[in-house]
Amino acid sequence: MTPRNSWTRRTVLKLRAGLTVLELLVTMLIIGILVALLLPAIGSAREAARRVQCVDHLRQSGLALHQHHNAKAALPAGWQLDAKQETALGWAVQVLPFLEQQSLKDKVDAQPTLLDPGFAEIRAQPLVMMLCPSDITEPTFVMYAGDEDEDEVERAAGTTHAMDGAKLPLAREVEAILELPTANYVGVFGTLEADDAVPAPLGDGAFLENRPVRFREFQRGLSQTYLVGERTMAQVPSTWLGVSLKGEDAAARLVGSALEGINNPLADECDFSSRHPGGANFLYGDGHVRFVDQNIDLTLYHEIARLRR
Repeated sequence: MTPRNSWTRRTVLKLRAGLTVLELLVTMLIIGILVALLLPAIGSAREAARRVQCVDHLRQSGLALHQHHNAKAALPAGWQLDAKQETALGWAVQVLPFLEQQSLKDKVDAQPTLLDPGFAEIRAQPLVMMLCPSDITEPTFVMYAGDEDEDEVERAAGTTHAMDGAKLPLAREVEAILELPTANYVGVFGTLEADDAVPAPLGDGAFLENRPVRFREFQRGLSQTYLVGERTMAQVPSTWLGVSLKGEDAAARLVGSALEGINNPLADECDFSSRHPGGANFLYGDGHVRFVDQNIDLTLYHEIARLRR
């Protein structure tokens, strides 16, 4: 081999040491396909883990509710009004000692009403066991004065909608009443809406206004009756602590109702929903947790939400 041919061969080998444009494109395409295949699997695995954690949170609540029933011979009332009927504490407050939160319960008991300045620290304290890890939540939310004709988001922004969809300033300033800790789990009021009337309508579920319910009232059986269900913050921000009775949808922040179905976009704000694909988790009276399909027959959905046949 002549020196010239040897030099030419080495030059060609050096030039072919890198990737061609076509080879680079093929490599990128293969990597893109692998990523597209892996991401859904990773997302599904994460959602499965979050759903397991959500079930565990509901089971903890179920155990606490049973311990409360053993100690008090009844479940806690859905919400308990103060002496002036200005505010109400939710059912979860009464089970705090059974969730290893006795010190928090003592702080709540030391305050006269939810509007007292001493409640400021408590109102900013979400409870992890009352949150679904799959939902997109803020630690707290602001409760505004009630007005059934205005959407909460619009009121927070100080606007309302005209007929053509344009945003217009509100005619009056909406009162921000108090900040509350967020929760995803609400007691089942039944198949009636817990509206803002005082006293509230008598529900047909397990958590009612000012009225503790006993397990012997579960005529369908504990294993066949909803006790607590999920609701997303996007549907309506809910809380474990309590509400001002002047607030919009006050009772619905503490309890929910089986009305139009799970994850129904046309459902009332007090219905149940979750970010788990295809349904939501429910705690039953006997303490077990079950994932309920959003396509459940509405008649059956309503029956399981009622205490009586």
